[in-house]
Amino acid sequence: MTVDQIMQKMQSAFVPEEADGLDATFQFCITDDDDFYITIEDSSCEAMVGQHDDPAITMSMDAETLSEIVAGELDGMAAFMGGRLQAEGDVMLGTRLSQLFEMGE
Repeated sequence: MTVDQIMQKMQSAFVPEEADGLDATFQFCITDDDDFYITIEDSSCEAMVGQHDDPAITMSMDAETLSEIVAGELDGMAAFMGGRLQAEGDVMLGTRLSQLFEMGE
């Protein structure tokens, strides 16, 4: 999957009920594709290509790792523990991604 396809999939997989009261930006730095970020504000979700000025968390990985996570083939925490995903900032916020997005369906 390309970053563009992943951004579309994540927006369609967004679960607004899980984001009630949440105001955060997730930055994705993809080593071999475009960087992008997802901004969640209350129950809305917007994905944009590029770098955000002040993300709550920055996650770095290659496109294959991201594709596997989005497809539900790889758990984000397993990717982090295995060194395939690096995170800076509010790492606990990163653990909420699986609730905020219904992946692998």
